[in-house]
Amino acid sequence: MSALNITKMPIVIIASVALLIFSLVGIGTMTGLIPGVFSQSKTCNDCGVVESISAFQVQGQATGLGAVTGGVVGAVVGSTIGEGKGKTLAEVAGAAGGAYAGHQIEKNARKTIRYRISVRMNDDTIRTVTQADDNGLSAGDSVKILNGTVVRS
Repeated sequence: MSALNITKMPIVIIASVALLIFSLVGIGTMTGLIPGVFSQSKTCNDCGVVESISAFQVQGQATGLGAVTGGVVGAVVGSTIGEGKGKTLAEVAGAAGGAYAGHQIEKNARKTIRYRISVRMNDDTIRTVTQADDNGLSAGDSVKILNGTVVRS
């Protein structure tokens, strides 16, 4: 019995070439060399570059404690001024002035710094995000906007 000569069997050659082509196309598609269902998009819709960062103060919310404390202190100071109806008027004026001053002092003590960050997105639009921290970013940094927060990408 003689050995089989595969070059004389065209079906084997055709099947081998088809298998080789099929494998190469599959590898190319999965690695992104050939666009297809497995290739990853190279465009990031939430990515961009920081254009500018500006810090600003946000006035704090008063709880009323400053107004109450200021009013009491103002009334005590006002009671040391004058006599009779003048003393009563000074107490009321001191309480009102102290309450206002205490309210303003409390709001000032509770102020916070916020950051307005402008990002030029990959699609050339500008998005501005306001957040509590600048995350160490500066103009020119590549970033991504995740859940309304700008982070380094």
